[in-house]
Amino acid sequence: MAAVKKIDKGNMLTRVLSGAGLAVLIVALYLLGEWTWFAGTAVVSCLGLFEFYRLYGIERKAPGFAGFAACAVFFLLTALHRYDLYMHLFLLFFLVLAGIYVLRYGKTEAEEVLAAFFGFFYVPVMLSFMYRVRVMEDGRYLVILIFIGSWICDTFAYFTGVLFGKHKMAPVLSPKKSVEGAVGGVVFSALFGALYGLLFGSRLTAFPEPVPAFGVIALFAAFVSMIGDLLASAFKRSKGIKDYSQLIPGHGGILDRFDSIITVAPMIFIAAGIFIR
Repeated sequence: MAAVKKIDKGNMLTRVLSGAGLAVLIVALYLLGEWTWFAGTAVVSCLGLFEFYRLYGIERKAPGFAGFAACAVFFLLTALHRYDLYMHLFLLFFLVLAGIYVLRYGKTEAEEVLAAFFGFFYVPVMLSFMYRVRVMEDGRYLVILIFIGSWICDTFAYFTGVLFGKHKMAPVLSPKKSVEGAVGGVVFSALFGALYGLLFGSRLTAFPEPVPAFGVIALFAAFVSMIGDLLASAFKRSKGIKDYSQLIPGHGGILDRFDSIITVAPMIFIAAGIFIR
């Protein structure tokens, strides 16, 4: 029994240290400015896309190569702020994948083509909103809401669930998650969002009422963060794996750590756009 406790403590220490290192890196990228934030977003997206493609075994196949190329072009357009060309890229990527499937019929499976197309939207396109939020009006402050709506929600959902959890929220996908934990995560995210608006509201130019606005934005972000978390778990369970990779010791891969941010970042972008005057 003592040996088991020792292993658990070691795993917890690894998790805490790697989590702290990741937090320091994120803060550094944030403080250094928009371009370092863009670079970090692009790197995380590429690594996450590789993990997703490896899940379906296409990271070294034609559909995967097409997806990586589309990802590179997508972030080039994002860097140039040529959002008007996104649809052209999406259509071209679809046609390329269609061509691969037709010309390599029998060698390329339909699931591989579908995974390549979905993965492109699921990882780089969704995560790109970390940068899109950063360059919005008041984006320097708005981008923090992404982490309030995702990691704050996840943290307080865990502790609330441990203390009060009785009713399973998604017993098949995530047996440890409870309805009580989910409520706690949403409530604390909203509170942190409102408090953040109270502390930094005087520095904002686009939000006449930052306290209720940030509270509501964080609340909705917390809801979709749980969808993102469970969605990533569903993909893993469908393939019978525990983690996407071991890139981040104690946490797993990029998609294990950024699973909720994938859905939260676009939600912040949409919700903030509604509240901006």
